[in-house]
Amino acid sequence: MVTHKKLVLGIFGFGVVGEGLYKVLNMTPSLNATLKKVCIKHPDKKRNAPAELFTADRQILLKDNQINVIVELIDDADAAYEIVKEALLSGKSVVSANKKMLAEHLIELLELQKQTGASLLYEAACCASIPVIRNLEEYYDNDLLHSINAVVNGSTNYILTKIFDEKLSFKNALIQAQQLGFAESNPVLDVEGYDALNKWTFLLTHAYGLLPDKEKLCFTGIQSITSEDARQAEKKECVIKLVASAKKLQNGKVAAFVLPQFVKKDDQLAFIKNEYNGVVIESSFADKQFFYGKGAGSLPTASAVLSDISALSYDYRYEYKKLNREESNELTNDFYVKAYIGFTDWDHIRKDDFESIEEWHSNESINYLIGIIHFEKLQTSSWWKENNVSLVLTADPIIESLDIVKLKKRSLVLAGFSGGNHLS
Repeated sequence: MVTHKKLVLGIFGFGVVGEGLYKVLNMTPSLNATLKKVCIKHPDKKRNAPAELFTADRQILLKDNQINVIVELIDDADAAYEIVKEALLSGKSVVSANKKMLAEHLIELLELQKQTGASLLYEAACCASIPVIRNLEEYYDNDLLHSINAVVNGSTNYILTKIFDEKLSFKNALIQAQQLGFAESNPVLDVEGYDALNKWTFLLTHAYGLLPDKEKLCFTGIQSITSEDARQAEKKECVIKLVASAKKLQNGKVAAFVLPQFVKKDDQLAFIKNEYNGVVIESSFADKQFFYGKGAGSLPTASAVLSDISALSYDYRYEYKKLNREESNELTNDFYVKAYIGFTDWDHIRKDDFESIEEWHSNESINYLIGIIHFEKLQTSSWWKENNVSLVLTADPIIESLDIVKLKKRSLVLAGFSGGNHLS
């Protein structure tokens, strides 16, 4: 018979997720856990819990020897790191939902776990109600994991859903997302891809044993996507999604990025609407598996936090088996991608970066091209993020090598590549 140890919790933060966790804990009497104290920033604010539960002094939680689990649910990444660091050094296990803190400090946090023997779990930091980290950690050997493609940001997915399903403009879709609480009043972190990038940084650790420098991962958000881009996607029987992608190439290295993509309407990712998240994992024997659920919100996120707390009752910890292998994986930018580029002025397109141009349209209402470009040229340049240029990768965008026919096509097509022409 397995005996689950008694957990005594100290929670930092009582916002949307913190209050949701408080409700969930009260609805889960079978969990052998007691909430002792909650640390909050504004002690005078009225809250839906007994006043004696709260304190503004974090040391009351961190120095309490009875509290053996710290649950970190604040939005300040720097303060969160200091709290998590001190908790681990005190021998307390930690559950966190702070993706920015994890993305910026995962290497230090791994060392602290090794040094102290304490456990840090963070399922709620990515995809909320979807148990993607635990599945990647436990069930997918990286030699068998071909690819992982995910919609991990609910705000951008909500905006894109409204653009496609209701034909709203980007501006109006964003306003609606803000009014409903899916996007912040300052939506830059979501809309420009930073939130998805943070999540992808540590998901790559569990998927492929990588510890990427997030500053070197190629990414952008949906800030430049136009109604014309959406119309072109519709013509190609696609929708546009902000997709976090990783694929193991034939040379054994891993391609990874966070970029808008055309997604075929019969693809699993196309079914993810509004604030929902989804993950498609492809492996050698299981083929494709699709995980789907709410990526934000009080109770969905609290459910993931609760799952981690429950796991700590039987001393669960991430083993990082893929990270600790002798032959580690390596990120590469030595591959090609096929991309759609929308623009207003030909002079803003670096034409010589393309290996070939398969299609272009230029007239008073439409300006776009579809071509093949080496990924390193995207990673080391920014022209495709500037001057009203929009980039959307095509469906199945990765091309590992180019054949001679395509290289010949480059010289033929680029020779006639100029404004005012049409090729299809």
